[in-house]
Amino acid sequence: MEVKKTENIDEYIGGFPNDVQEILEKVRMTIQKAAPDSKEKISYSMPAFEQNGIVVYFAAFKNHIGLYALPSGHEAFAERLSKYKSGKGSVQFPLKDPMPYDLIAEIVKFRVKENLEKAKKK
Repeated sequence: MEVKKTENIDEYIGGFPNDVQEILEKVRMTIQKAAPDSKEKISYSMPAFEQNGIVVYFAAFKNHIGLYALPSGHEAFAERLSKYKSGKGSVQFPLKDPMPYDLIAEIVKFRVKENLEKAKKK
């Protein structure tokens, strides 16, 4: 799948096959529900949610959905994310498996709280 430059998350999601669009839309709604005061944007050519800084990014690839909760979000959930392929600040949820929407929501809530605490210290 070729990622083309998009202006907003609707355009980004619209560029994928219908089955992937459904998953992306549900990931988006999961993030919105977990971070209702966050704002959507496209950053680094990926959908992102911002509230006192970036909360998370997500993106679709040929075989997985990537979630980017920065290193702290992944460290805090390392044990539960251990069954997925991951990097320092990223995790890959295979498209062939059920998406862990509850886990995504928990990670997002953690990141919102973390960003709020950082903002209070400034």
